[in-house]
Amino acid sequence: MEKDLKKQLDMITLGTEDILIMEELEKILKESIDKNKPLKVKLGLDPTAPDIHLGHTVVLNKLRHFQDLGHQAILIIGDYTARIGDPSGRSSLRPKLSPEVIDKNAETYMKQAFKILDPDKTEMVRNSKWLQILKFEEILGLTSKFTVARMLERDDFKKRFKANISIAIMEFLYPIMQAYDSVAIEADIELGGTDQRFNLLMGRELQKDFGQRPQIAITMPILVGTDGISKMSKSLGNYIGVDEHPNEVFGKIMSVPDEVMMDYYVLLTRLKASEIRNIESDLKSEKLNPSIAKRRLARIIIEYLYGPDEAKSSEENFDLLFKKKQIPDEVEEFQISREEAKKGDMWIISILVDSGLVSSNGEARRMMKQGAIKLDGVRIDDDSMKIELKEIDGKILQKGKRHFRKIIISK
Repeated sequence: MEKDLKKQLDMITLGTEDILIMEELEKILKESIDKNKPLKVKLGLDPTAPDIHLGHTVVLNKLRHFQDLGHQAILIIGDYTARIGDPSGRSSLRPKLSPEVIDKNAETYMKQAFKILDPDKTEMVRNSKWLQILKFEEILGLTSKFTVARMLERDDFKKRFKANISIAIMEFLYPIMQAYDSVAIEADIELGGTDQRFNLLMGRELQKDFGQRPQIAITMPILVGTDGISKMSKSLGNYIGVDEHPNEVFGKIMSVPDEVMMDYYVLLTRLKASEIRNIESDLKSEKLNPSIAKRRLARIIIEYLYGPDEAKSSEENFDLLFKKKQIPDEVEEFQISREEAKKGDMWIISILVDSGLVSSNGEARRMMKQGAIKLDGVRIDDDSMKIELKEIDGKILQKGKRHFRKIIISK
């Protein structure tokens, strides 16, 4: 365990949105160091979807900070709370998920989460272990500790109530269940996004009722997407997926605006606070070129996700595409059967969609208007164009600067 209190505080406070309560955090950290007893740091995750992007890893990365400092990371898989679904930021009741879907999501979710966390230092537990065995009288006892007025202090509940939008009684149970998770494991600290503040404070209150020391609540900010404007989101297309190919991750990080690059350093890396401050200082004084700093950021993140070899390879691929403007040596193939080729020609839009370069006819047309579609380096902007299949065997179809398909007529 790290014995220097200042070093612990530097790492823990780095990038946080809020810490409730700072004085208490300092006190329990000092006590932990003096007794050489790790703190129990809790993070709850509901497996309501299978895939995560870098925005989801902000709290995971903070939990990794605690692991590196020598504390006990407890990852709670909300297989029981997921049956309700966290109402945070919602204007309606979440659709119910079956236990089978939850289990499947949890499996892929955890595989991705352990790209950030040290699995050997992570205690993972499902909250069904204690929630599903509660008797009804025990649930009534839990609900008696909170009032409706207290629940309506929560921003999303307050908005829905004022707008006369229904709130299911079941939704009131969610923050109580999350709070009980903290009681069940006797958490010292709980991590969450800014939208989890209410839930984390509920945990503090319930722990007091159970005679436990109330947990410290630490919230993390929302990560801005690759557009540098909006919250990272799949629906907005400004995300970087944890399971995306390293080449794609490198290219996307290099596309992040310079103004938000330091947020990525702070929220997604495990560099020391002093090292991050030096990078920021060198950027401001123009001692460090933003492009070089961004390259380092991309390498660091890919090392976390895939390892140093992939980080090196993805940087070389980036240079090949953007500096030398060459086609990479290894290009995914799109095979067209000989029977299909005998038909003569094929609509360019169909080739683009069938090859997977674009997801729809509409996207293909948009890419063409932007001048992003090329065949062997020659721009194609006619969306009605038909191509003689026998003439394109071995040629390279390209979308933008990073996406390629080699067309092969199967024998």
